[in-house]
Amino acid sequence: MKISIVTAALAMTVTLSACATPETRVRNGLMSAGLSAPISACMANRMVDRLSLGQLNKLNGLSKLKKHKAGDVTINEFVKQSRALQDPEIIGVVTSSGVICAIK
Repeated sequence: MKISIVTAALAMTVTLSACATPETRVRNGLMSAGLSAPISACMANRMVDRLSLGQLNKLNGLSKLKKHKAGDVTINEFVKQSRALQDPEIIGVVTSSGVICAIK
Protein backbone atom coordinates (compact mmCIF):
# COMPACT_ATOMS: atom_id res chain seq x y z
CA MET A 1 0.00 0.00 0.00
CA LYS A 2 2.91 2.38 0.68
CA ILE A 3 4.11 1.89 -2.87
CA SER A 4 0.71 2.93 -4.21
CA ILE A 5 0.73 6.15 -2.20
CA VAL A 6 4.27 7.00 -3.35
CA THR A 7 3.36 6.21 -6.94
CA ALA A 8 0.22 8.36 -6.74
CA ALA A 9 2.16 11.25 -5.21
CA LEU A 10 4.81 11.02 -7.91
CA ALA A 11 2.16 10.92 -10.64
CA MET A 12 0.47 14.02 -9.20
CA THR A 13 3.78 15.86 -9.04
CA VAL A 14 4.56 15.04 -12.67
CA THR A 15 1.05 16.03 -13.75
CA LEU A 16 1.14 19.35 -11.89
CA SER A 17 4.59 20.24 -13.20
CA ALA A 18 3.46 19.49 -16.75
CA CYS A 19 0.69 22.09 -16.43
CA ALA A 20 3.09 24.95 -15.74
CA THR A 21 5.92 23.77 -17.96
CA PRO A 22 5.72 26.06 -21.04
CA GLU A 23 5.64 29.37 -19.17
CA THR A 24 8.13 28.16 -16.57
CA ARG A 25 10.52 26.93 -19.25
CA VAL A 26 10.29 30.20 -21.15
CA ARG A 27 10.80 32.24 -17.96
CA ASN A 28 13.83 30.16 -16.97
CA GLY A 29 15.22 30.37 -20.49
CA LEU A 30 14.91 34.15 -20.49
CA MET A 31 16.62 34.37 -17.12
CA SER A 32 19.48 32.13 -18.25
CA ALA A 33 19.81 34.39 -21.29
CA GLY A 34 20.44 37.21 -18.80
CA LEU A 35 17.10 39.02 -18.41
CA SER A 36 15.97 39.92 -14.88
CA ALA A 37 13.48 37.68 -13.07
CA PRO A 38 10.57 40.18 -13.15
CA ILE A 39 11.08 40.98 -16.85
CA SER A 40 11.46 37.26 -17.66
CA ALA A 41 8.24 36.37 -15.85
CA CYS A 42 6.28 39.14 -17.54
CA MET A 43 7.64 38.35 -21.00
CA ALA A 44 7.11 34.60 -20.61
CA ASN A 45 3.48 35.18 -19.67
CA ARG A 46 2.92 37.13 -22.89
CA MET A 47 5.09 35.00 -25.17
CA VAL A 48 3.49 31.61 -24.43
CA ASP A 49 0.17 33.02 -25.63
CA ARG A 50 1.58 34.54 -28.81
CA LEU A 51 4.22 32.14 -30.12
CA SER A 52 4.06 28.50 -31.20
CA LEU A 53 5.96 25.81 -29.33
CA GLY A 54 8.40 25.66 -32.24
CA GLN A 55 9.09 29.37 -31.97
CA LEU A 56 9.49 29.12 -28.19
CA ASN A 57 12.00 26.30 -28.71
CA LYS A 58 13.95 28.50 -31.13
CA LEU A 59 14.10 31.22 -28.47
CA ASN A 60 15.19 28.67 -25.90
CA GLY A 61 18.13 27.91 -28.16
CA LEU A 62 19.35 31.48 -27.71
CA SER A 63 19.75 31.02 -23.97
CA LYS A 64 21.99 28.01 -24.60
CA LEU A 65 24.35 30.11 -26.70
CA LYS A 66 25.29 32.46 -23.89
CA LYS A 67 24.77 31.81 -20.20
CA HIS A 68 24.43 34.99 -18.17
CA LYS A 69 23.34 35.79 -14.65
CA ALA A 70 19.79 37.10 -14.41
CA GLY A 71 19.79 40.85 -14.88
CA ASP A 72 23.04 41.05 -16.89
CA VAL A 73 21.31 41.54 -20.26
CA THR A 74 19.03 44.40 -21.27
CA ILE A 75 15.85 43.92 -23.27
CA ASN A 76 17.50 45.77 -26.16
CA GLU A 77 20.40 43.29 -26.17
CA PHE A 78 18.00 40.35 -26.06
CA VAL A 79 16.01 41.75 -28.99
CA LYS A 80 19.26 42.01 -30.95
CA GLN A 81 20.07 38.37 -30.11
CA SER A 82 16.60 37.24 -31.17
CA ARG A 83 17.07 38.81 -34.62
CA ALA A 84 19.52 36.01 -35.39
CA LEU A 85 16.54 33.65 -35.55
CA GLN A 86 15.25 35.53 -38.62
CA ASP A 87 11.61 35.04 -37.63
CA PRO A 88 9.63 38.31 -37.90
CA GLU A 89 6.90 37.04 -35.58
CA ILE A 90 9.40 36.15 -32.84
CA ILE A 91 11.10 39.53 -33.18
CA GLY A 92 7.75 41.34 -33.00
CA VAL A 93 6.59 39.44 -29.92
CA VAL A 94 9.95 39.76 -28.15
CA THR A 95 10.08 43.49 -28.89
CA SER A 96 6.50 44.28 -27.89
CA SER A 97 6.67 42.07 -24.79
CA GLY A 98 9.97 43.65 -23.76
CA VAL A 99 8.61 47.18 -24.11
CA ILE A 100 5.38 46.42 -22.25
CA CYS A 101 7.16 44.54 -19.48
CA ALA A 102 9.78 47.26 -19.06
CA ILE A 103 7.05 49.85 -18.53
CA LYS A 104 5.13 47.78 -15.96
